[in-house]
Amino acid sequence: MRFHALATDYDGTIAHDGVVDDDTLAALERLKKSGRKLVMVTGRELPDLLAIFPRLDLFDSAVVENGAVVYIPATKEVRVLVEPPPPAFAETLRTRGVTPVSTGHVIVATFEPHENTVLDTIRDMGLELQVIFNKGAVMVLPSGVNKATGLAAALTDLGLSPHNAVGVGDAENDHAFLKVCECSAAVANALPAVKDTADIVMPGKRGAGVTQLIDRMIADDLSDLKTLARHRVPVGETEDKQEETVDPAGAGLLVCGTSGSGKSTLTTALMEHIADAGYQILVVDPEGDYTNLEFATVLGSHQHAPRPEDVGDALKDTKRSIVVNLLGVPLADRPAFFAQLLPRVLEEKARTGRPHWLVVDEAHHMLPTGPNAENLAAQLPDRGTLYITVHASAMEPAALQYVGTLLVIGGHPEKTIETFCKATSENKPKCPAVEGDKLPTGDAMVWRRGEKNAVIVHTKPPRTERKRHSRKYAEGNVGPERSFYFRGSEGKLNLKASNLFLFVQLADGVDDETWDFHRKSGDYSKWIRDQIKDNQLADELAEIEADSAAAPKDTRAAVRAAIEARYTLPSDAPTGKID
Repeated sequence: MRFHALATDYDGTIAHDGVVDDDTLAALERLKKSGRKLVMVTGRELPDLLAIFPRLDLFDSAVVENGAVVYIPATKEVRVLVEPPPPAFAETLRTRGVTPVSTGHVIVATFEPHENTVLDTIRDMGLELQVIFNKGAVMVLPSGVNKATGLAAALTDLGLSPHNAVGVGDAENDHAFLKVCECSAAVANALPAVKDTADIVMPGKRGAGVTQLIDRMIADDLSDLKTLARHRVPVGETEDKQEETVDPAGAGLLVCGTSGSGKSTLTTALMEHIADAGYQILVVDPEGDYTNLEFATVLGSHQHAPRPEDVGDALKDTKRSIVVNLLGVPLADRPAFFAQLLPRVLEEKARTGRPHWLVVDEAHHMLPTGPNAENLAAQLPDRGTLYITVHASAMEPAALQYVGTLLVIGGHPEKTIETFCKATSENKPKCPAVEGDKLPTGDAMVWRRGEKNAVIVHTKPPRTERKRHSRKYAEGNVGPERSFYFRGSEGKLNLKASNLFLFVQLADGVDDETWDFHRKSGDYSKWIRDQIKDNQLADELAEIEADSAAAPKDTRAAVRAAIEARYTLPSDAPTGKID
């Protein structure tokens, strides 16, 4: 299911003149039987609500006093979310002729036309309070408290996200909570302003409209609901400034491109947009490329393998995304670890709809072509997946079934799309021409499956400056062609550094003349830029290389410090010279 909860206002929504009819009660019962949760969101005070609505037991949670209090019907627990106004406030209103004045655990309420007196009293007493209007009612609450904040607290208690909730209401004070729900609905009797901002408007009034909404949720989980533009995630802009977006609840994405083309950078930018919107992401990170995401909790390190059970526990925090760092898992064992992890992730997704996104880096390794991956692919979600790979053809075709959009970067983009089409038996799309057969850095080709044409967009870099933890650069083997060679001015040496760990070791051990020869030639920054593909580090090293007055020992230390600031080297990396 996409929608696991219905959040509904009371007066004017499920109730008419304070009463909920039998047909609406029956619909609420049907929704509960479907496995979904019910949350009441009302401006009423709790004693009043209990007196007028005897079936509050149908609800898993009730947000009352316009967001200030949460009540759990099953346990009769009352949780006050904020400090109330001082008692003197209500007393002052009464002495100034405001009547009636009611007080709850937090709320102080009256009716129009006393709003000016209320505002004057707040000002005169120097209080940080707000006034909320609702069909003639004048409600006073602490600043920042509304139905949205109360609903967020109730959903957190239930382990749910607003992105898995449908909200329905009718009046001014419903705007806040309807806005935070993934889908907002208005009943036919709702105020015009509520209808204008709702995603869908039901043909029926009050309880009849809510019943229609419930029946649609049960029938097909609102699958016929068109993509909601307010939730779409930006990818980049075309040359003529048209924004290209993807649906955060739509079919999967595949980020594909040649090695070193910036796949992790593009993916990080996408995930930032997704996380900013409040969606929960789980990243399967085989090479430690995403351990610096500011919005995520990292499980695992290059020394310690994560445990699948810890991932399941971490997902229960609705407000945090998760990065599962597999550097501590032997390379050959990582596909098996993913196979163990996936059922736990899907169990949580079935129960709560989270994580909203499953991101799989090095997808050709996690899901390689073959029977094991084919069986695993059958379990994968049909939406909210993002795969990153160099070669789509190396991925199990069954895992590509629900990919709806390709984001291609680097060299030979048309060939990359053709390879995907061949793997999935798609007709060849028509791609725009790329000068030099290579997309410029920062550009991506977007192709939506089934469309004839692809488009090129300019992407924006992520705000997260990734601290590179990649084993292949820090302590792996980049290969002889990409290694750095300390040879000296006369080529008498041939000391090969196949990773950054060996580079800093050899840098500490070579003689000053050899070190300075390569430094003055700009070889260190050139190697980092061309082979490690880290332009920022290359720029830092270029500045160090340009300092002609610095002593060799100082430039060695500066180069080491710059590398260690961006890469996690083994903890036993030496700091002195080697023999």
